[in-house]
Amino acid sequence: MTDYVALLRAVNVGGRGILKMEDLHAICAARGLENVRTQGQSGNVLFQSDRAERSLKQELERAATDKMGRTVGVLIRTIPELRAVLDANPFRKPDPAFVGVIFLPKVLPVRLLTELALEGPEELRMIGREVFVHYPDGIGRSKLKLPFATDGTTRNLNTIAKILAMAGA
Repeated sequence: MTDYVALLRAVNVGGRGILKMEDLHAICAARGLENVRTQGQSGNVLFQSDRAERSLKQELERAATDKMGRTVGVLIRTIPELRAVLDANPFRKPDPAFVGVIFLPKVLPVRLLTELALEGPEELRMIGREVFVHYPDGIGRSKLKLPFATDGTTRNLNTIAKILAMAGA
């Protein structure tokens, strides 16, 4: 059995796209996923499965989309991958609440970041399938627009640490 986390995109954000965590739990349990646990109210669910990431992603996206009546993206990581993300954080000094990690379905071409003209104080670093963003003024005040992030979902470092603690990692 592999320990996974599914990170749902654009649910329970700013009072829109509400998906109750008990409904998310039920969606996962109905698909035979084991040891299902939700974290917070932001679409984070831990579970165990023998199935591959791609299969899990597709099935959870279909089920969440059916439940919500609109497209819901899902990003899947194993717990060791999530631990590696937290350990790879290139922004060690800022408060972890001011560092967001954009989880993406695949590695981006490097040029997408190197050709990006940043107008604000944010800093970006890509490591694997994740883009780390330091938001010195806070994510809520940022005007940063990242066209490549539409297929991804963001969690701050504190949330990632809470998911890992819940997983016992």
